[in-house]
Amino acid sequence: MVYSNLSYLTMVLPGAIWLFLFSYLPMPGIIMAFKTYRLVKPPADAFIQNKFVYSLLKSPWVGLNNFRYLTLPTNVDATLTYIRNTVLYNLLFMVVGLALSVALAVMIFEMTNRFLAKLYHSVFFLPFFISWIVVAYVVYALGSSEGIINSIIEPLGMASIEVYKEKAFWPFIFLIANIWKYTGNGSIVYLATITGIDRELYEAAAIDGAGKWKQFTNITLPHLIPVIVLLQILAVGRIFGSDFDMFYTLPNGAALVRDVTQTLDVFVYSMLRSNQPLGYPAAAAFLQSIVGFILILVTNTIVRKTRPEMALF
Repeated sequence: MVYSNLSYLTMVLPGAIWLFLFSYLPMPGIIMAFKTYRLVKPPADAFIQNKFVYSLLKSPWVGLNNFRYLTLPTNVDATLTYIRNTVLYNLLFMVVGLALSVALAVMIFEMTNRFLAKLYHSVFFLPFFISWIVVAYVVYALGSSEGIINSIIEPLGMASIEVYKEKAFWPFIFLIANIWKYTGNGSIVYLATITGIDRELYEAAAIDGAGKWKQFTNITLPHLIPVIVLLQILAVGRIFGSDFDMFYTLPNGAALVRDVTQTLDVFVYSMLRSNQPLGYPAAAAFLQSIVGFILILVTNTIVRKTRPEMALF
């Protein structure tokens, strides 16, 4: 059995190695959330000479004290703000991203010229490989006080736009940036699913007089629903996480819009950069993971009770 699937196992190997190195190997560091971490130099006769590992094992246990930091009266408002931003942005990205990714996949599939279909899909997929640093410079060039937009509208007598001072702009900026970067990549799975649908179903529907919309609602969408449900279950598990690169780079550190731009991941990173104990960001990150895991279990349970064949497990 192993030899017959050797080619498939070889293809999976790079991903398995990456998963082990970056997901499973650091997992013992979870205990940092329950300790007061202090970096110390191991003695010469110690079995473990690595400073990080030795300090992690020797640091004193503090129970849930690191978690209580997030609920202190001085931190509650900030924590709730970061949670609100993270959840609402993720819900917005999930709904809009799902609709646009499915729409793009259907449009690419319906194109009769396959060369143009591949070309357009490649164009939409290309932004996925562009760094958020580049996008941040574009946003700054367009929306700063001396940016391109203001250089155009100010001579026309219009008031200047202060993107880095006005909170109302940022939900739209994040949404547009997220759509631009991830729609092409998100449509790949849906396009692959649509491609696997038997073409005779569409031909029979066309003979019966069904138009494109009827074909989509009665053939394409039912085949896509299992994939949509599966991906949304996983997306719900990431609802307390965020695209750190986007939320950290695009606002360019603007303090006046922090209430609508900072998420839990940026909050954790900010604590790492401060002089606060490492147990605090470790506790926040641990809570993110636990809540995400619970949400996956709850969502999967709901799906399993309603449509068992679509459940993740």
